[in-house]
Amino acid sequence: MAQRYGIDTSVLVRLVTGLPQGGFERCVSGLRVLVEEQSCETFASNQVIGEAYAAVRHHYGVSSVDACAALLGVLTSGLVSPLNGRAALDALAAPGLFDRLIADGYSRAGLEVLTLDRRMASLSGARLLLMQEGA
Repeated sequence: MAQRYGIDTSVLVRLVTGLPQGGFERCVSGLRVLVEEQSCETFASNQVIGEAYAAVRHHYGVSSVDACAALLGVLTSGLVSPLNGRAALDALAAPGLFDRLIADGYSRAGLEVLTLDRRMASLSGARLLLMQEGA
């Protein structure tokens, strides 16, 4: 069985931004050795995807649409795959990335999401928390 690795946010941000260039090239080279030469698998968790999205938006001034497109590019490149597969890719292709990643994580644990946010409640596996009056 192939060795499997989970990357952290710093790796995904480096792959998305390509910066700094020398560090990016070393990162890609290291992943290629693992994936192509050693037949290892590398994955990014929902948390890492969400953190990378927030980091490139905040620190690099990348728009939401461009951040999602760049993450999709990296996660379909063959170097790194989303740990939760198609659901993470689908979350990047639709509005409400964090809500979708949260709902996916809970769903995988067999849990339904309780929320006070009507938009999130519209997602599969989520519902509004009905509160008592005065709360």
